[in-house]
Amino acid sequence: MKPLHIILSVIGGAIAGAAVGLLLAPEKGEDTRNQIMEFLKEKGIRLKKSQMEELVDEIADELKK
Repeated sequence: MKPLHIILSVIGGAIAGAAVGLLLAPEKGEDTRNQIMEFLKEKGIRLKKSQMEELVDEIADELKK
């Protein structure tokens, strides 16, 4: 595996882990989505609101399995 793939995998895992942690927190969904958006912005990842909604929905679906 190339070093870039490893780095991207680690970053992706960290983002997914943070998102799962926030999703399981006992707060309103809208507040949680806003926290995820802010976290990603701090990491330099810019997503449109619709893209964020899709990401959160995908993570929630995976958690239900």
